[in-house]
Amino acid sequence: MTAVFVHGFPETKRIWDSLRRVLKRESIALALPGFGTPRPAGFTATKDTYAEYLADALSGIEKPIDLVGHDVGALISLRVATAFDVPLRSFVVDVAPIFHPKFDWPERVHRLQTPGVGEELLKSMREADPENPDSTAARLAGAGVPTDEARAIGVTHDETMSRSILDFYRSAVPNVGADWWKDVNAPTRSQGLILLLPDPPEEEEMSLEVARRLGAQTARLDGLNHCWMAEAPEDVGAVLQRFWSSLPSRSSQRRR
Repeated sequence: MTAVFVHGFPETKRIWDSLRRVLKRESIALALPGFGTPRPAGFTATKDTYAEYLADALSGIEKPIDLVGHDVGALISLRVATAFDVPLRSFVVDVAPIFHPKFDWPERVHRLQTPGVGEELLKSMREADPENPDSTAARLAGAGVPTDEARAIGVTHDETMSRSILDFYRSAVPNVGADWWKDVNAPTRSQGLILLLPDPPEEEEMSLEVARRLGAQTARLDGLNHCWMAEAPEDVGAVLQRFWSSLPSRSSQRRR
């Protein structure tokens, strides 16, 4: 079985390195186009394009697959698990509230969605000194990424990454779930696990509602930050291993 990891924004596949070392199993960390890799000609970087990219990438990987998504990687993983005919054994995701059709983007995302404002915001992030709290590196460190790793990822934040971030968020209006939720085939055929990080009560309730809708289990990552995989790989690895160990050894496709 292969574990496939999908990173978020503004990150690269490197965010998974420490967790993958802990797990010591066959795994692949995908690089989303535009994030440390070029964007193919004609690639639009919308939410649907990224979901289609992920589905196509998974189709070329040996099955069965245990999919793990974080941040935007979690959102497109949920899209694939709920609306694409891609055989998965399981999926594990965070940020489930953002997949909910009633989720409201925070003010920062609204700024990114505003022409001109978003461009300037990301330009200042990528050009700031790593010591500047508004820099990409500092924001990653504040989310739990060790400083050296945060800086290594931060230097990859270029204009292509910025453009990809803007294209994604501007395609997700008023939110990601606006037109995805209606396509959710529930419960999902693959077994799911929703990771619960410390969130406001209203957002946690959205996470639990998404889990109920998908027939997914939940697990708490108490005390951890947004980039849990880099912050506490040993602890998170134990959570993932317990979930995977509870699953059938082959692809488990539940009847709907």
